[in-house]
Amino acid sequence: MAVFLFPGQGAQSTGMGMDLFELDADRSLGIRDLFTITSDLLHKDVTEILTSDGDTLRRTDVSQVAITLVSLSAARLLASRGITPDACAGFSLGEYPALAVAGVLSETDALKVTIERGRVMQAACDRIQAQSSVPPGMAAVLGLPSEQIEAIIRENGVSGLYPANYNSPLQTVVSGTAEALDTAERLFKEAGARRCIRLSVAGPFHSPLMGEAATEFAQFLESIAFSDPSIPLFSNVTGSRLGDRAQAKARAVEHISNPVRWTKEEQSISTWWQSFCAQTGTEHDSVPLSLVEVGPGKVLCGLWRDSKLPGECKSYTECL
Repeated sequence: MAVFLFPGQGAQSTGMGMDLFELDADRSLGIRDLFTITSDLLHKDVTEILTSDGDTLRRTDVSQVAITLVSLSAARLLASRGITPDACAGFSLGEYPALAVAGVLSETDALKVTIERGRVMQAACDRIQAQSSVPPGMAAVLGLPSEQIEAIIRENGVSGLYPANYNSPLQTVVSGTAEALDTAERLFKEAGARRCIRLSVAGPFHSPLMGEAATEFAQFLESIAFSDPSIPLFSNVTGSRLGDRAQAKARAVEHISNPVRWTKEEQSISTWWQSFCAQTGTEHDSVPLSLVEVGPGKVLCGLWRDSKLPGECKSYTECL
């Protein structure tokens, strides 16, 4: 059973995807067609974006569509080699190429949507930046379970701080105001956190502080057609399997201001695989769970290993 996992922001690097572009010189794979579609939507040659400096690629209005393009291109390459998924999931931004591969959005709409999503989120970050000399942000907390992090925030009355990404049993990312992050960092270290790492991001993603962006994004999505998933697809917002097209669209809006429940999502994928084996009377060894990280980097493979769940995760290049 193959499950495609699509990475989120932070996976970007200068030059990513250009190997895929060069590989499709004769356009037989359709990868260069995706590059053309993206360039047309942006009114700019997307290869210039992919080869730009790190600071440019870190902007959320740049990185979102860039990573989506590379992920969809990698999925096309895998398909050309006969490698297709039985289920899909994506981390944060990665949920959008997952929506496309699962048939909920067309590839063009997935690109269009991530361009708008990046725009509204960057605009929200710019507004926040203009209102504060020290803007809100995010920090990764290593070495404490998420339940303890939640308790520390709650019991100490730390306002303006929110769990944002439940990455692994001992890695949680929090979003919040600069003051809240300073206070929480001290409290987390006093409680035994191994490290608290401030992330180089444009704003406090996956928190209520992005509520205005979510409202604006919802208005844009009214014109986008969603379909029911053609294969099992798992949601960051709930950590569970998505239902129909209406639920997929609702979750896409909630996604901006709600945490990424990746640890629960990983467990849901494992449970789905185990249920399939039980229902079909198939031994696990006969239908092993195979995870493929489809896009730049190998962050999700690392998180899957941290989960200690069954199954092996490889980058898409290792599967070719």
